Amino acid sequence: MSFTTQIFTFFLMPASLLTSLLLSYLERHTKAGDTLRRLRLQDLLLIAFSMCFYAWAWTMHLLVLIAVNMFVFLTGILLEKTRARKSGRILLTGAVLILIGGLFAVKYIPGLISFISGGTYTAHHLSLLSILGISFITFTAVSYLTDIYRGDAKPGNLIDCMLYLLFFPKIVSGRVVLWKEFAPQIRSRTVTAEDAASGMNRIMIGFVKKLILADSFGLALSQMALGGMDRVTVVFSMLLYMLQIYYDFSGYSDIAIGLSRMFGFRFKENFSFPYRARSISEFWRRWHISLGAWFREYVYFPLGGSRTSRRKTLRNLAAVFLLTGIWHGAGLNYLLWGVINGIFVIVERLIANTRAYKKTPDWVKWLITMNVVLCFWQLFRFESVKQVAWLFKDVGKVPYTWQYYLSDMRLVTLTLIAMAGATLFGIPRVHALHEKLTGTPLGYLVQELLLLVLFVIAILFMVNSTYSPFIYFRY
Repeated sequence: MSFTTQIFTFFLMPASLLTSLLLSYLERHTKAGDTLRRLRLQDLLLIAFSMCFYAWAWTMHLLVLIAVNMFVFLTGILLEKTRARKSGRILLTGAVLILIGGLFAVKYIPGLISFISGGTYTAHHLSLLSILGISFITFTAVSYLTDIYRGDAKPGNLIDCMLYLLFFPKIVSGRVVLWKEFAPQIRSRTVTAEDAASGMNRIMIGFVKKLILADSFGLALSQMALGGMDRVTVVFSMLLYMLQIYYDFSGYSDIAIGLSRMFGFRFKENFSFPYRARSISEFWRRWHISLGAWFREYVYFPLGGSRTSRRKTLRNLAAVFLLTGIWHGAGLNYLLWGVINGIFVIVERLIANTRAYKKTPDWVKWLITMNVVLCFWQLFRFESVKQVAWLFKDVGKVPYTWQYYLSDMRLVTLTLIAMAGATLFGIPRVHALHEKLTGTPLGYLVQELLLLVLFVIAILFMVNSTYSPFIYFRY
């Protein structure tokens, strides 16, 4: 199940939110509040709704996740008792290898089976071997065990562990929340009227990003014939995918942050206007921030980070981006994507203090960065490097030229809006102006009415469209 389905939008989301808000109110304003808190009904409710979320896709998903949860919970208890001894390190290493091994089996065995069987395994057969959000669940489990071993956080009881691993807003949206950040919020969280309003606004913004912008771009791309486009259309299609993947993922992250806020959890932002970056290094500080934090915490720092020699620092950066590419998929395109990003980050580190780089205007750095990003996103768009090569192949006469695609004024308008939203709205002065305008009662009312109208339009898009995949489900 995804966030932008009718069953979630009209049933699961309102049912879970209303029940949670009601219990939160009863805990704070009734005599039975202490009893309700001791029973942890809110947490049990969230676990139950999370289980329904996973079981909707396939019951086996839920059974596997419960098994993983029990393994992680019991291992965490043992780690707390043995972390000061050598046996603790051995236990942590073994558990992480089991978790990562399971992840690699799920991500790579289907492709191997398909290759060996000569393609007789269909996408349907292969989907049965995949687990919804398995990559992020694995990273979450590694965070839980590593933070316990390091002494950064205590192990939780079974309810705490299940809530952390199964909490559907953070897993399905691709967020990686560290256990040491999640644990303190479990019992201290509260939901105020301001939290509820802010959370609902983020949910509406997320729906608009995903359903109106990302899905419109995705639908247009699905109608563009690979190998049958002229040069202008090729560039336009690359731009559309660049915008689609951003609004698809950031829209889901907004929905997740909004839902979590209404459940009482406060998570860090996952995006910070990455298309305003002036280097690839800065781009990765702004894009999928939670994943970057995980790799930095559990891969880069343990390898020595930047505290070692310059040569080892560059080696550590290369390792992180190589693993990031491998993590995304088994294809050569993902490996190449990781290598390309790693090379640019390393080169930027080498030339950062040179006179020529420092004197290069920011707009030139931004233009170069965006062209690199535009190109390397195409490795995500297609299943193989060969398909990417088709983009740049001279196909001669084509049935539809750029005039055909750019005559769709609705698509062109949405593209311009999306480009502005991904860049101009990140300018500090624009943000300050927005805060000033919405700081008055009238400005706030106008904002809420506009959001509500856009949200209704997004729902209409969802009801009337058959195109609404979430790109990062495959990871």
